Amino acid sequence: MPRRQPPPRLWLMTDERQGHALWDALERLPRGGGIIFRHRATPAPERRALFERVRRIAKRRRLRLVLAGTAREAAAWRADGAHGRSATVHASRPLIRTAPAHDRRELIAAARAADLILLSPVFPTRSHPGAATLGRVRFAGIARDAERPVIALGGVTPHRARTLKGIYGWAAIDAWSDRRELR
Repeated sequence: MPRRQPPPRLWLMTDERQGHALWDALERLPRGGGIIFRHRATPAPERRALFERVRRIAKRRRLRLVLAGTAREAAAWRADGAHGRSATVHASRPLIRTAPAHDRRELIAAARAADLILLSPVFPTRSHPGAATLGRVRFAGIARDAERPVIALGGVTPHRARTLKGIYGWAAIDAWSDRRELR
């Protein structure tokens, strides 16, 4: 993604548990949104084929597609960016870089190499049942220290996103898969 374009504010995270709901979620994501393609447990040939199918949809719908992996892999797969903790860039063209963070220390480390930081989990989520969450106050406190835009992740819906301070945008898995969550 060219650096002059602002990064997307709305993101869909993919994973295996979405199953066929992935296709509806891709259609619900507004134009200009972003996709972080994970599917890490999918065997390599199937993962690449699935990525190509998602890439065609992303191109048609003008969505940004980021690959969970290295910048070199993202460039080879013709993704718009790379998602991960790697600080090495080594890409043949400009890519959007996203990185995960779960606390202040990780957020500061992520800011060194990322354009966007996904701070999670903000709320309880089906992806990590029973996991400790940041909550609104702690999220705002950590996000305030960010030198990069912060994307809220983890149990986030449009309604919950509007209640967060220090947010650039939000990302979800389930909210995009369930039409009722998008209110």
